Amino acid sequence: MSPCDAALGRWKLETTFNGGFLVEAEKGLVEEAARATHVTSSQFVLQAALRSAEEVLAGRTRFVLSPAKWDEFVALHDRPAREIPTLKKAAAKPRPFRER
Repeated sequence: MSPCDAALGRWKLETTFNGGFLVEAEKGLVEEAARATHVTSSQFVLQAALRSAEEVLAGRTRFVLSPAKWDEFVALHDRPAREIPTLKKAAAKPRPFRER
């Protein structure tokens, strides 16, 4: 059993014609796509669900915070940036694809 299956429980692709389950053609499509990407059907379905969830959440433009969490957010946002020596060193190097 893959780590995905163990973490989320086994996805079971049923081949019935009632609501909520995949019909034979849909199951075949999922299985073919899974084979093409060298993963199990369960992993393929999980990856597709995660991509979809990321798309849905990326579109959010409004977040509600409690007053305490808002104050924490503002404090983090307003604090001075910390210096990261490795990043500073990398930024100082000449850029190989810079227009001349």
